Amino acid sequence: MDAARYVVDALERAGIGHVVVAPGSRSAPLVYALAEAEADGRLSVHVRVDERVAGFTALGLALGSGVPAAVVTTSGTAVGNLLPAVMEANHSGTPLLVLSADRPEELRGTGANQTTHQLDLFGDHVRFATDVPAGVDPSSAIATAMSAARGRLDGISAGPVQVNLAFRDPLTPALDGSEWERLLPTVDAPKVPDLPEFADSDSDGGAIERGDVAGALPLPSGGVPEPLASSSHRTVVVAGHGAGADAEYFARMLGLPLLAEPSSNARFGPNAVGPYRLLLDKFGPDSALPIERVVLFGRPTLSRQISGLLANAELERALFLPKPVSWFEAGHRTELILTQWDQLVGFAGQGPAGWLAAWQEAAAGAETALETVLEGAVSNGGGLSGPDVARQLWARAQQESGSNLMLGSSNPVRDVDLAGRPTPENKVTTFANRGLAGIDGTIATATGIALATGAATRVLLGDVTFLHDSGALNIGPTEQMPNLQVIVLNDGGGGIFSVLEHGTLAQAPNYASAVERFFGTPHTVDLAALAVAYGWGHTLVRTAAELTDALAASVVGRHIIEVAASRDGLRELHLSISAAIATH
Repeated sequence: MDAARYVVDALERAGIGHVVVAPGSRSAPLVYALAEAEADGRLSVHVRVDERVAGFTALGLALGSGVPAAVVTTSGTAVGNLLPAVMEANHSGTPLLVLSADRPEELRGTGANQTTHQLDLFGDHVRFATDVPAGVDPSSAIATAMSAARGRLDGISAGPVQVNLAFRDPLTPALDGSEWERLLPTVDAPKVPDLPEFADSDSDGGAIERGDVAGALPLPSGGVPEPLASSSHRTVVVAGHGAGADAEYFARMLGLPLLAEPSSNARFGPNAVGPYRLLLDKFGPDSALPIERVVLFGRPTLSRQISGLLANAELERALFLPKPVSWFEAGHRTELILTQWDQLVGFAGQGPAGWLAAWQEAAAGAETALETVLEGAVSNGGGLSGPDVARQLWARAQQESGSNLMLGSSNPVRDVDLAGRPTPENKVTTFANRGLAGIDGTIATATGIALATGAATRVLLGDVTFLHDSGALNIGPTEQMPNLQVIVLNDGGGGIFSVLEHGTLAQAPNYASAVERFFGTPHTVDLAALAVAYGWGHTLVRTAAELTDALAASVVGRHIIEVAASRDGLRELHLSISAAIATH
């Protein structure tokens, strides 16, 4: 118990405000110490019965609060269940502290129940891992781990860490009436900063504080950026995941078109182009206005068109990398790596006369063509599709300042990238687990974000992603409840494969059944019954009008909006959209 209380003291000194607990026997000392601390108002504890859910909830708490979060597990397979969340934290550069309870040294290797090799279980996915023997003060280990998690040790970027804590019996506090009060020290905890503490050092996409870069380039009183570049090039700005508002400022300052993924949080302003990935051919090498240079902020993860653009050796390409990021290793990318803002301005140059206007005109036409195809599909009895839902949800979320939007992997984030119309200003913070782009943990991550921010949070995901993390719907009656609206596009299986090469094979008689079974993964789960089982509200929508009404509801408490859809015709819809935009 003394060692466990020292752990909690160290957490508070490190500024950790949220700890997620998946209870168990060997971790009991930590649980009781955390209960004492929470009763004293020193931190918040969240309980989840599934360690994978606990890990992703902690990940969401870190993303939402901007400071590291911790997750506690007992020994054995419980620790292994954290691996998916640790992997995502590694590749997204999110500080996550794993506190794994363990048997003492004398029980290891003896066949003792729930005993395995827990140290270094996460391998290269953690920045630091250490074993604290039973009876040893863990304060120093926690302090070092937190420095590593924040990327403050030489040569490493921010990310997850593991402190493996051995405990001997007794695992519970003494009931002598004194222990609860005896070790409740007053700790001077650091003030949590307003901006994410890890955003300027190693957030996914290399986001930087505006004071470091954009704030150093003052806008004139009229609000129009002053031209700072002496050269002129047909440059486009690509904003990948985590790029941040600096990408929008940069594009606007130099009069350049902005191609921004939804989770870049740069998809706004007059230069942002909506269906950009379907417009790249209009500005290809054989066009009247071919792209000459590309500037990349953050990490692009969504489209093959952007991947092809960045791989084109005929173009001059630069990646802005002011500080280390977890996803980048020297020598593995072909772009020119620039670390200074003035270097980037010099490389990009001013957009020549008519360059931005040409993109804006193409974007306006593309939006009209997209709208026409989507409306036509619905009016012809096609029902709601992913792009329909994405378009409505993006517009609705942008009406509520200070809210959060979490986008699931596979089709949902790509649907928003295609159909989410850029707005004049950004009012919503958009999240997505793009570190590894897995479908696991999406609801749990969104829950953590909602709890950390206290703000209305929406999450858009497909039915397979929903079912994969349905255990995250289980939040006990003693736990803090999020304000979370889960929008599920239920088309009875995995829709993304129909718009990839598998969609062609699905039309071949010899492969149709194999594609449907192994990639479509059809299911017949009753989502309404599942919602009732876990105590969530549920609304089923089938029409655009019903979706509008459902999304208009205030995000209070826990509610699931199930959008009934079909995978039939999805490939043809996307082909129609591409053709309409190409010929508009």
